[in-house]
Amino acid sequence: MTLNEVMAFLAEHGDERTKKTLLKHGAREPFFGVKVSDLKKVVRKIKKDHALSLELFATGNSDAMYLAGLIADPGQMTAEILEAWVAGAYWYYLSEFTVPWVAAETAFGRELALRWMQSPKESVAAAGWCTYSSLVSVTPDEDLDLDEIRGLLTTVGTTVHDRENRVRHTMNAFVIAVGTYVPPLLEEARGVACEIGVVKVDMGGTACKVPLATVYIEKVVDRGRVGKKRKGTRC
Repeated sequence: MTLNEVMAFLAEHGDERTKKTLLKHGAREPFFGVKVSDLKKVVRKIKKDHALSLELFATGNSDAMYLAGLIADPGQMTAEILEAWVAGAYWYYLSEFTVPWVAAETAFGRELALRWMQSPKESVAAAGWCTYSSLVSVTPDEDLDLDEIRGLLTTVGTTVHDRENRVRHTMNAFVIAVGTYVPPLLEEARGVACEIGVVKVDMGGTACKVPLATVYIEKVVDRGRVGKKRKGTRC
């Protein structure tokens, strides 16, 4: 499909209720409010198309930018492009899903995650924590730097409540990710989850809630799912 064909599809499948919901969460015009289920129809046709993904992200249309991440080819992605993407990811669907998903599937995802975490820009720092969360969800434990992750858990435990709104949210999610996907660090994640307790995040007046890390991790433990890695980051 060409860029024009994809944009025509997005325009045709815009949903007003979805658009109103996404506006409350931080999306802004121009976009159509396409449901993810409809975006997946395009993904099934295209599979991966690196050139088209770059064109879609460059439109500035949130629907197109989200779709760009679903069809991006991590094997052709460069750090420079991802730096441009994270700079342009203006709301959390893009900065916490689209960009981290693609970054985590590249050979340099860990490097980007660590660098982005240090950014003074809230959305970029949040993208860093999300990228590392995605990394632990798909990477075999023997390929992870467990001491580094322990250090990051300590950082969450000591700083999370003093960080920016979306960074608090993604740090909390990082603790959950480690407890869920890295069995050697389950007890450390449990300890930090207890230490941080309730993490307060302004969800923009929506009904969304921040998961309590202690409860979430224990549910995973009870289901016997600790250490069950994902096949891919994107969904």
